Amino acid sequence: MKRQFFIIILIGIVFIGVSFQSFLKTSLEITVRDRLGNTVEGVEVTLYITHDDFQNEENPVTESQNTSKKGKVLFKELESIQYYVSAVKGDDNNFGDGEMVDTLVEGRRNKVTLIIR
Repeated sequence: MKRQFFIIILIGIVFIGVSFQSFLKTSLEITVRDRLGNTVEGVEVTLYITHDDFQNEENPVTESQNTSKKGKVLFKELESIQYYVSAVKGDDNNFGDGEMVDTLVEGRRNKVTLIIR
């Protein structure tokens, strides 16, 4: 009897784990800092799938977002692929430095920090 109970509990734990994974969405949290390491508010951040789209500033993955007071934006429900990131505020940007984000880990909140100059 104890063995059957243990097996039922084990199956339940596996089922809950699989169900929980299906609720997790792939997201990307980006923190933007200036050359002194301070977070920057109000930076327009845009994601692109291809380098050509990034260079031509066309076909963004989703709408651009502006960084919060803590210098952060969060893009939700993304594919587990590489992205090109544009971060611009006035004359400062990340062009030529940290433009591409590695393939995102599926089902996780992926985090990166960009420097604008």
